[in-house]
Amino acid sequence: MDDSPLATPETEESTTRYRLDLAYDGSDFIGWAKQPGLRTVQGELETALATVLARGGYAPTITVAGRTDAGVHATGQVAHVDLTAAQLRYLAAPHGGSTRPAEPGAALARRLNGIAGLRSDVYISRAAPAPAGFDARFSPIWRRYDYRVADTAAEHDPLLRNHTVWYPAALDLDAMNSAARELIGLADWAAYCRPRVGATTIRELQEFRWDRDSTGVLTARLQADAFCHSMVRALVGATVSVGAGKLPGSRLTELRNAAQRTSEFIVMPPQGLTLVEVGYPDDVAARAAQTRARRELTDRPQLD
Repeated sequence: MDDSPLATPETEESTTRYRLDLAYDGSDFIGWAKQPGLRTVQGELETALATVLARGGYAPTITVAGRTDAGVHATGQVAHVDLTAAQLRYLAAPHGGSTRPAEPGAALARRLNGIAGLRSDVYISRAAPAPAGFDARFSPIWRRYDYRVADTAAEHDPLLRNHTVWYPAALDLDAMNSAARELIGLADWAAYCRPRVGATTIRELQEFRWDRDSTGVLTARLQADAFCHSMVRALVGATVSVGAGKLPGSRLTELRNAAQRTSEFIVMPPQGLTLVEVGYPDDVAARAAQTRARRELTDRPQLD
């Protein structure tokens, strides 16, 4: 997608790009990407957009920082949408008995959150004009995830059962952290990714650590320039195997260096995983151009 302002086939009008910051509980979604007949985050949002902008012209599509899998949550997901001048005027028009014009971004977020078609497991926290050259998909320089595990030493809160994996053994936090530290860096992560035809598995893992909170729940924090498919849950599963004494910590780097899929550890289930933040540089346009050029030779950025 070109930088805004854009011409669209539907309207042949220039558009203004808006950044959307959003959160969702992934429990009842079949992932982010729109699929016919299935409930997805993109599908719900675009249906809501069509309702909100029913009098403002065609319904725009949403571009996201990265597509999350079924059952994966987000508190810091980022997307963008391109709105025509007519749509912005419609959003700015006084509404609900008010005589004052509205700020279009605030009006868009408020209406998306308020309509019946958008259930409360998705929330738009902010909608605002994006910087010149901003692309939610191509501009990020890092993504950050948390993964929650309650082992036998932790409190098990049924209210958090869709956001925490219960593990039936005690886990060694120090061993897990030692193994995680050894994995940090730029590498080929083929051993920890679900393969995609023609896709690169080279990523820079920038942070990977485990903490235990006051309730005993273990949280993994992972940050990378991008994650290939299932990479986060595979890395978590590998270090959990170390913590349970099923694998030596040194084995994880050996497996990574072999760059081959393995059955020596399990890929953890999705419900413990949350996308917490997407990082963008000051020069979003240059980053987007750089990423587009690289992805034309490899693959698109992919979140877990």
